Amino acid sequence: MPELPEVETVRKTLEQLILGKKINHVSVFWPKMVKNPVDTEQFTDALRGQSFLKIGRRGKFLLLYTEEYTLVSHLRMEGKYSLDLAEEPVNKHTHVIFHFEDGYELRYRDVRKFGTMHLFLKGTEFGQAPLFGLGPEPFSIEFTPEYLAGRLARTNRKIKPALLDQTILVGLGNIYVDEALFRARIHPERLASSLSEAEIEVLHEQIVSTLGEAVEKGGSTIRSYVNSQGQMGMFQQDLFVYGRKGEECKSCGTPLLKSVVGGRGTHFCPACQKLEESGETV
Repeated sequence: MPELPEVETVRKTLEQLILGKKINHVSVFWPKMVKNPVDTEQFTDALRGQSFLKIGRRGKFLLLYTEEYTLVSHLRMEGKYSLDLAEEPVNKHTHVIFHFEDGYELRYRDVRKFGTMHLFLKGTEFGQAPLFGLGPEPFSIEFTPEYLAGRLARTNRKIKPALLDQTILVGLGNIYVDEALFRARIHPERLASSLSEAEIEVLHEQIVSTLGEAVEKGGSTIRSYVNSQGQMGMFQQDLFVYGRKGEECKSCGTPLLKSVVGGRGTHFCPACQKLEESGETV
């Protein structure tokens, strides 16, 4: 699933490709993808004649703003946007097409059909699902070590699933949680409430720096992620643990392990990330 760096890269690319383009009409081939309004005819009627004026992001969600509406798009596992000429062949996995008046089309394709679209009157999108209740952005002034310490102190969960909780912090997924925890030298099975003030300071720093570096490099091309121009992200070359089971740790040479934590495949170094609670080795 694309995480914050990948979604931010798609946002930047769409901003270059579709701003100012006016929608002639919209085709929806998989109605279940449109969650709001439930009636896809209302969805297509509302967007007819609208233009894309701004592309935003909230966590892993894309926000496509028109004159009157905000289209909230979640790519999920396999969702991709592309800008194509109308006469070009349509991929069989294309489920929504925004037909522009200039002869181009913004096409959304999704092999697994897990992606979602919600259309709201502009200004109402943050007061309801799926955006309501999300935690702060990692690069925001609200995300401080003190905030992180307060939220982690109130949970009995392990640190990995706690960081995946989008109500605590948005944008983090499996890849970047594993990477941030490795950089902070914290075992993914540590209880979140057991982290010391010093450890939380380091973890906060590594979350921000890891995501920042990934954004600069266009995200990580894991499985089939590409941006809206078909370009691959390059941060996967800098991954320390994710997807490297059995390979040597870049820091100490120990073979990396993979386990399941909170139902998610988890990569870590058993030497650099010792399982400790309150300073005692377990």
